[in-house]
Amino acid sequence: MPGGLVALLDDVAVIARTAAASIDDISVAASKAGSKTAGVVIDDAAVTPSYVTGLDPSRELPIIGRITLGSLKNKLLILLPGALLLSWFLPQAIIFILMLGGAYLSYEGAEKVMEKLGEEKHGKTLEDEIEDPVEFEKQRISGAIRTDLILSAEIMAITLSEVADESFIVRAGVLAVVGIAVTLVVYGAVALIVKMDDVGLHLAEKPSASAQSFGRFLLRAMPKLLVALSFIGTIAMLWVGGGIIVHGTHEIGWDFLYDIAHGAEYAVKAATGSLSGILGWAAYAAVSALVGLLLGFILAVLIHKVLFRGEGAH
Repeated sequence: MPGGLVALLDDVAVIARTAAASIDDISVAASKAGSKTAGVVIDDAAVTPSYVTGLDPSRELPIIGRITLGSLKNKLLILLPGALLLSWFLPQAIIFILMLGGAYLSYEGAEKVMEKLGEEKHGKTLEDEIEDPVEFEKQRISGAIRTDLILSAEIMAITLSEVADESFIVRAGVLAVVGIAVTLVVYGAVALIVKMDDVGLHLAEKPSASAQSFGRFLLRAMPKLLVALSFIGTIAMLWVGGGIIVHGTHEIGWDFLYDIAHGAEYAVKAATGSLSGILGWAAYAAVSALVGLLLGFILAVLIHKVLFRGEGAH
């Protein structure tokens, strides 16, 4: 009996050491993979505030909370198991799924550009009379979660590619850690951004002159920041969407777009000396955004002018 107990305790110790090693592997791999997703995280944080801008301030945090919950469901209940299953049974399908997501982001970004240039708006916007605020809020949340699904798919795919050679436990653990961490960072930042005007108003009412001055600064700055984020969000959709298409077409053997994008990157790097890294990346991102804009414009015309005859796809 004592011998059996000793053997059991020894087995437990082995399992514990294995689990500890796996946790360490997951933390290291998650850190490396998470750094690769930084660009998409920035895009996600820039896009999301537009879904709550202009709504009742008392509803901003509840809406962000619901979007956050939807984002976690996207990553943990849909994308994580889907990514693991695809990596096992049909890894070649992942790139085509990502390209569909890239096409969707390109379409969304191009549609916003077309609306800014005077094209007809599609779907309800904040400029329209809102007859049913509850239903409109649901539509905004649904739109945010739908866009989040595409951006989250890119994040999870990038993460998966970084840990493709790891064990199943490490792959699953890294996907979960990165998914949760990215969601909390993005929507924590979004909550801070959209409530900054309330912070400014609170500070402006304080007796301290310095607090009042900083509060008034925040109140003046926030409208400009939200406009800038709306612009950045549109560019981000085109950049990420076009980048997915550029990378995806290269992966399936069509190098035309890839060669143009990287050719521009290398040419700028060769001509810019100490700033070559940043400016080279900017050149690649600009070409990707142009690819996204062109593809999105074609899709928007097909959807609104051909398939739906201008009635809108939303």
